[in-house]
Amino acid sequence: MKSGFVAVVGRANAGKSTLVNVIVGEKVAIVSPKPQTTRDRITAIYNGENSQIAFVDTPGLYKAESLLNSVMQKRAQDTVSEVDVVLFVIDAHNGLSDTDRSLVKKYISSGVPLIIALTKTDIMPESLLISELKELGEENAEIVPVSARKNRNIKELLKVIESKLPEGEKLFGDDVISDRSSKFMISEIMREKILLKFDKEIPHGVAIIINKFALRPDGKVYDVSLDIVCEKSNHKAILIGKNGSALKEVSSFARTDMEKFLGKKVFLTVYVKVKEDWRNSANSLKEFGYGEND
Repeated sequence: MKSGFVAVVGRANAGKSTLVNVIVGEKVAIVSPKPQTTRDRITAIYNGENSQIAFVDTPGLYKAESLLNSVMQKRAQDTVSEVDVVLFVIDAHNGLSDTDRSLVKKYISSGVPLIIALTKTDIMPESLLISELKELGEENAEIVPVSARKNRNIKELLKVIESKLPEGEKLFGDDVISDRSSKFMISEIMREKILLKFDKEIPHGVAIIINKFALRPDGKVYDVSLDIVCEKSNHKAILIGKNGSALKEVSSFARTDMEKFLGKKVFLTVYVKVKEDWRNSANSLKEFGYGEND
């Protein structure tokens, strides 16, 4: 059988996490229309009839403006040198950028097999797609236009990926869909709801700290207690809202998804705390689970 690791890379908002979730058939990475949604590497496991593919979803590539962003960019770049195939996801609807072009050449020069997935093809003119395919066709890479939303050409993409993988044994058990713990996924669900509800800078300055994650003795309810850590006092006020209305709303949305993910009821307790400029503090990054390997 074929097996191996595939780095999923690309600019912020290219649709990497959405594509991975569709391929695996489970939600293993949070999704929002904002950049910086994915902060760390998350491995999602696809089990085919004759293959097992470990997709390593990475943070979007963009200019780093804080220590946290620098850590995220380093992890995305490091992943490319550790895998069997690079899957470069490009938002075809927005057109090719100079950054896309330079990254294609960079990945080709790395010597790792490169596959380009042109996403969001369901919402773009056919003439633009043809133009992009022609330009990218001059490079030494496989190109597959896809639409994760319409589940279009996903099987073809998998066939191309499988053709580039080495022969090998399974890397994970059949029941494993991610290398991340349930506790990690609970924190990501909370952060996703904040990304979706709040605008501008607030969501990007938020970290989620799980203080308690425990299944009650009856096996029916999880007790979850967490902190939402933000960077400014006025951000805290916005997150809480008048009479706690904003916090109640976002917590309710999060709890619903947590219960769906865990398959059990969740008793959720949420606190909001302030840690000034934590994204530029090495100690805070380590405390909050970022950068411990750097």
